[in-house]
Amino acid sequence: MVPTLDFERSLAAQGFDLIVGFDEVGRGALAGPVMVGAAAVWARDVDSLEVPEGVADSKLLSEHQRESMFDGLRGWCAASAVGQATNVEIDEWGISYALGIAALRALKSVENELDVTEDAVILDDETAMTRPLRVGAILDGPYDYISKAAGTFDAPVLPIDAAVHTKVKADQSCALVSAASVIAKVTRDRLMVSISQGNPRYEPYQWAHNKGYGSAAHRAAIAAHGPTSLHRQTWHLL
Repeated sequence: MVPTLDFERSLAAQGFDLIVGFDEVGRGALAGPVMVGAAAVWARDVDSLEVPEGVADSKLLSEHQRESMFDGLRGWCAASAVGQATNVEIDEWGISYALGIAALRALKSVENELDVTEDAVILDDETAMTRPLRVGAILDGPYDYISKAAGTFDAPVLPIDAAVHTKVKADQSCALVSAASVIAKVTRDRLMVSISQGNPRYEPYQWAHNKGYGSAAHRAAIAAHGPTSLHRQTWHLL
């Protein structure tokens, strides 16, 4: 499956002005944060955009491929961001709510980068009148954890809320979601490598290789040394 901008263009045709693709990484890890990537384009630009060569769901790409396209994908978007929820927040909230908060943090960063404000308006070409700016979101998967977390006590206050559209396998079919997937994956992998190499305490867990996921070596290290403060304590670690 080759990603296209067909779904993004359909949202533009429905009157959304800013379109943002979301994808998650780190949901099943035993240690470290969960992250949600956000990649945004303006609807006015979507017809002239070309899908970046080689972009795909991050799980279908090698680490070298992801790293090589990371900067180019960030430049291709009008804005991009990665929101995260820590392992402590995951333990406190559960993974679904943590994903929602991470996504909202990413969206707030995107809107701030693009100087979107709560009173932002756009000129409607058909009526020649201004109207409130509309944000449309594409979320990979069948479940909208973003809207469920919006407006809750822990959620960031957004300039403009997004209308979320879920799509199964959007990470493989929608170019914006594929871009968000790669951006999130590279960002999280780099963080886990940095943590692993920055403190001898974490070296036995081999996060530079497994990125916090439950490899045999990782689980063996937990059995031998116990969990660290970066492990998800409420999860089945062994």
